[in-house]
Amino acid sequence: MKIVAAIAPVLALAAALTAAPAFAADLTVAFPSAAPQGQIMVAVFNSEANYGGEGQPAQVAMLDAADGQTSITFDGLPDGDYAVRAFHDLNGDGKMNTNPFGMPVEPFAFSNNAVGNMGPASWERAKFAASGVTTQSIDLK
Repeated sequence: MKIVAAIAPVLALAAALTAAPAFAADLTVAFPSAAPQGQIMVAVFNSEANYGGEGQPAQVAMLDAADGQTSITFDGLPDGDYAVRAFHDLNGDGKMNTNPFGMPVEPFAFSNNAVGNMGPASWERAKFAASGVTTQSIDLK
């Protein structure tokens, strides 16, 4: 009887965890206008703070555009708000090149094709809700 009483809370917790629905998003990010050269660097953020540089991206990927890879799917993301930052590393040096004034000289973009004003697009402009199958088609400029 003591064994059953000791195991009962564990069994109840296990039943609750298995009965809870698993909500997950499969986010596909596509760059249909990307040139077939270099790599596309993609970062997916799950909070405004992380998007603003106070933390790390939720997911990152590097697409080999030279081999024709212009989309990626991030599987199993928790449902929620996300934003994407990307740039096209045309020369393959692993960084976004800028001119002497700090302006990017390689194509870049944000989710929702959001644009910034004298800087990156804001979280509010770039964020989108992801649940189930979600797609972001982004034009690198």
